[in-house]
Amino acid sequence: MTTLTAQPTTSSAETAPVQVQRVTPARVLHSEWIKLRSLRSTGLTLAAAVLTMVAMGWIIAWATHRNWSELRPDEQAAFSAIDFTLAGSTLAQLAIGVLGVLLVTGEYATGMIRATFGAVPRRLPVLWAKAALYAAIAFVLMLLASFAAFVGGQQLLGTHGTTLSAPGAARAILGVAGYLTLIGVFAVALGFIIRSTAGGVATLFALLLVVPGLGLLLPSSWEDRILPYLPSNAGSTMSSSQTAADSLSAGASLLVLLAWVVTALAAAAVPIEKRDA
Repeated sequence: MTTLTAQPTTSSAETAPVQVQRVTPARVLHSEWIKLRSLRSTGLTLAAAVLTMVAMGWIIAWATHRNWSELRPDEQAAFSAIDFTLAGSTLAQLAIGVLGVLLVTGEYATGMIRATFGAVPRRLPVLWAKAALYAAIAFVLMLLASFAAFVGGQQLLGTHGTTLSAPGAARAILGVAGYLTLIGVFAVALGFIIRSTAGGVATLFALLLVVPGLGLLLPSSWEDRILPYLPSNAGSTMSSSQTAADSLSAGASLLVLLAWVVTALAAAAVPIEKRDA
């Protein structure tokens, strides 16, 4: 009698060597790009920011042209065709900021951040990759959105509109895109600092909306020393074709906003290195 014995078999997948590739900034950036475009919330939120920017500018331009004769003389004198069509940045900043927070806190909520830091043990490249990738995407989209809002808005304003060659027009369009981009990067840093979606969004909204409103209750001598240095106020000066007498210049406002962003990124880098995921 012959006894058959089963021979152990190994699949090619079990014997194939695992190739471990060195972690590079390009590979970290590519992995963040895959995660960003795979989230449904990314496309929806960015679309909301673009549509808000364009639609609000067009609606305000149409309503202004329609009701021009009803405006008071002082309102007509203070009217800025450039700034009115770019007013959508006030709402677009909220969508850009919320998505920036979610890109980080979403990973903490699901626990995916452990896999991310396991693949990138030095951790800080994850922060730089998220910030750089989101900055590039936000700048391109917001530049296109602000340009569309301006061009379409000027057409809707009719004889009250202006052109791209008008003084301050190109600077205002670039200022809007730059401001919204920096707010997005600031929100990414907040996500790493707070690690909570609710906490990050609440902190962002407080800085952009609540604190400037409360600042108006301060004595006038304090307002000039505090309000121009808040992120939203600095951004308003950056993205405006006109500079108020009590405001910083556009260049100084850009430096103020950059200081906020750099400080937030530095504050985010510390817990990333010190705290467990």
